Amino acid sequence: MDSNAKRTYLIAAIFLVVAVTYIIRLFTLQVVDTSYKLSATNNVVRRIVNYPARGLIYDRKGTLMVYNQAAYDVLVTPRELQPFDTLNFCNITGVTKADLKEQLQKAKEYSYFKPSVIIKQLSAQRYAILQEQMYKFSGFFVQTRTLREYPQKIASHVLGYVGEVNQQMMEKDSYYETGDYAGITGIEKSYEKELRGEKGVNYLMVDVHNRIKGSFQNGRYDTTAVIGENVVTSLDAELQRYGEELMQGKAGSIVAIEPSTGEVLTLVSSPTYDPNLLVGRDRGEHYLALARDTVNPLFNRALMAQYPPGSTFKMVNALIGLQEGVLTPYTRYACHYGYTVGHYHMGCHHDTAFTLTGSIAESCNAYYAQEFRSIMENHKYPDVRQAYDSWRKYVMSFGFGRTLGTDFPNELKGFVPSSGFYEKYVFKGSRWRALPIISLAIGQGELGITPLQLANYATTLANRGYYYIPHIVKKIQNGNIPKRFTEKHYTDIDTVQFPKIIEGMEEVMEPGGTAAMSHIPGILVCGKTGTAQNPHGADHSVFMAFAPADHPTIAISVYVENGVWGARYAAPIASLMIEKYLTDSISSGRKWLEKRMLEANLLEPEKKAPPKKETIIKSTTTIKRDTTPKENGTIRRSTLIRKDTIH
Repeated sequence: MDSNAKRTYLIAAIFLVVAVTYIIRLFTLQVVDTSYKLSATNNVVRRIVNYPARGLIYDRKGTLMVYNQAAYDVLVTPRELQPFDTLNFCNITGVTKADLKEQLQKAKEYSYFKPSVIIKQLSAQRYAILQEQMYKFSGFFVQTRTLREYPQKIASHVLGYVGEVNQQMMEKDSYYETGDYAGITGIEKSYEKELRGEKGVNYLMVDVHNRIKGSFQNGRYDTTAVIGENVVTSLDAELQRYGEELMQGKAGSIVAIEPSTGEVLTLVSSPTYDPNLLVGRDRGEHYLALARDTVNPLFNRALMAQYPPGSTFKMVNALIGLQEGVLTPYTRYACHYGYTVGHYHMGCHHDTAFTLTGSIAESCNAYYAQEFRSIMENHKYPDVRQAYDSWRKYVMSFGFGRTLGTDFPNELKGFVPSSGFYEKYVFKGSRWRALPIISLAIGQGELGITPLQLANYATTLANRGYYYIPHIVKKIQNGNIPKRFTEKHYTDIDTVQFPKIIEGMEEVMEPGGTAAMSHIPGILVCGKTGTAQNPHGADHSVFMAFAPADHPTIAISVYVENGVWGARYAAPIASLMIEKYLTDSISSGRKWLEKRMLEANLLEPEKKAPPKKETIIKSTTTIKRDTTPKENGTIRRSTLIRKDTIH
């Protein structure tokens, strides 16, 4: 073969290789790699999201607590804008001319050809007017949304609110896009995936100027929005409303639980607010006003406030003493107006001796100081530190010092100091002794619990040693509540130890007991008052109870900040709640007590509480909360001398 023929073949081979390379590359671009196809498609297709209506929320009796109302977002495509009457547009939509101008400029900076939201959550009334005159405003169009509506105007801390997602939420869940809304607090947050539903999408063909020309491929890729699932809560709406009325003018909380299921019947945090304030275009303004309110109505005291339990904690120590064998129902300890060792004195108001039931009924501090010391100095343990570790394990089995695992977001765990904490801040390498930590005997010192934990403690006593994790949702439309809510959680105390404790709690409500004034005729209530010391002002009023005694259907905790002692406010409020729940009314002989509680105003003592709950409770009084010590923080030691004569 001559050189010319070789050259011809070489050139042909080069052309062939180049041709094959181009063919392979074109095949890859057009068939294998779809990114360019998608890019081209995106230039002629507009993606319209159809937002589903969120699921409805009901109370345990079927009362509607949350539903949806229509709202509309106004969007604009800058390329399609024509001169229009801005004053008329602003009057219809309720925005200022300056805001409209700013939003239009942002839309232009984003894209001349793609739509941008310039007005969010337009009301149905304004939309109706705008729709009639939309032909005057070329380039504008409306996208349907829904807003939450709260017809009962109660349980704001339980239900929560819905807000626009942030960058962190979008990174965590790819479902969300800029401009989407999600539950921020309460049930709206805890059951967001069930309530939100699934978004639908419509694909529309647009021309080079982004004008709609019809459906893309006859709707082949369109999807329908799926409405969110309805949720039935465990709340009793009427009991919740009554609790909020009783707590008007007071800072504190009420938590009521059904012992046989762990379902939360009522969760009141006071001061509160109308949940409708955090809906719609004015939500930001209202939120700022609530956040600046000195009584902090946004703060959920039932879940996040940590208080010393006071004398309500005495039954825990009694049960531990019985279980450890250092106490019997007939063990007698004397009280001579308190407990004194050397220069140390824990005050009390008795000058007699008590056995177990009497010590609970009359809440004797000296009894529990001596009983606690016997627990710490139990000879079965080599030293006090190991006895304390055992004591702490018992305490935590009641649900203290840890989160309970509820379906409430932002639940705090309270504080039960570890031995390492005391070693670092109290004993500092010296020999452990009972006296420096003896305030734990009466629920003071470094202990911190939440009102939810106190109600769960009442539930545990009602059940004679076990509880179900407190939860707020009773039923989900197309699903089941988490299995953990149907499992029993037992304490480390044997069931046989509870009867004498409950007997003492019955006597609390009888003549001679610390809560005799709150006795309910015909209903046997087991309760315990408490006075939680407060270094920032008047002591807090605490009460926990369950009823009826033999077959409990409600367990309750009430905490009234600066209420002085348990029998003054917390016990009457709890007894009224119990009577309301069990009989659906308040007996005529107790109307005076109801009137006193409704009118009591501790936030502004010179004023009576209003007859109906206001939208925002305002006050110039700042409520100062106790700060619970942390293991790496500074100890705040409370004085151990009792100020009050009633616990």
